[in-house]
Amino acid sequence: MPRSNMDGKPDQTQYDGQQIIGGDDNANDSSGCCAVLLTGVSLIIVALTFPFSLCVCIKVVQEYERAVIFRLGRLKAGGAKGPGIFFILPCIDDYTKVDLRTVSFDVPPQEILTRDSVTVSVDAVVYYRVRNATISVANVENAHHSTRLLAQTNLRNVLGTKNLAEILSEREVISHMMQSGLDTATDPWGIQVERVEIKDVRLPMQLQRAMAAEAEASREARAKVISAEGEMNAARALKEASEIICESPAALQLRYLQTLNSISAEKNSTIIFPLPIDILGGLIKK
Repeated sequence: MPRSNMDGKPDQTQYDGQQIIGGDDNANDSSGCCAVLLTGVSLIIVALTFPFSLCVCIKVVQEYERAVIFRLGRLKAGGAKGPGIFFILPCIDDYTKVDLRTVSFDVPPQEILTRDSVTVSVDAVVYYRVRNATISVANVENAHHSTRLLAQTNLRNVLGTKNLAEILSEREVISHMMQSGLDTATDPWGIQVERVEIKDVRLPMQLQRAMAAEAEASREARAKVISAEGEMNAARALKEASEIICESPAALQLRYLQTLNSISAEKNSTIIFPLPIDILGGLIKK
């Protein structure tokens, strides 16, 4: 399908393997004597009412707009006009303005049953634009409304094939799948879907409480493991310290003095006198 030219040139009438509805009939512009007569009468009216007829015949579209013109119900050759000034004939020409700017809309929250039988509520936002003004007018009654409805069904279809874990962890992949599916489906309508983003995934309250309890239990289990590893490391360090102290009896006395220094720093009234173990051993023997 041809893209609308952004440099002011009208869309091409050749569509790459894709035709407008009724395009075969529009290919023949010879509409008979009646069409020629009406066109001539319209030109005479324009000439007789000149220059006042310019107010009716001359139209202007903005840089981001295109005008699709129908003459006597037939799509006028040359495709969409704009941007700038274009000329229409009164009484026989009708035109429709099409905005080419990117449009965004929110997909209403959809209640979806995932593949693992969990009900979730998901909403998304879709960004799209009109790629070909002529096709968007001639091939579909309301391209914008049709795109909105298709986005809702596409959201339900895509998420229905995923389980809850995939929906929560693979949002980018799901968004890309939705964007590809929507862009392919809306291509015959002249619509290009640029981006799809999942905004929020809401879970039932019971499921939220169950997941919170599971996460809390997992954190408590990890905390107990870390505490046990700390106790094991502390016991190993105490064992190594006791072996060092056994090799040097004077080290125990130094440890006593260090303990006294720590107690005196706290400014308390408790006094501790270290008593060597050897003296106690002698008294016990007697």
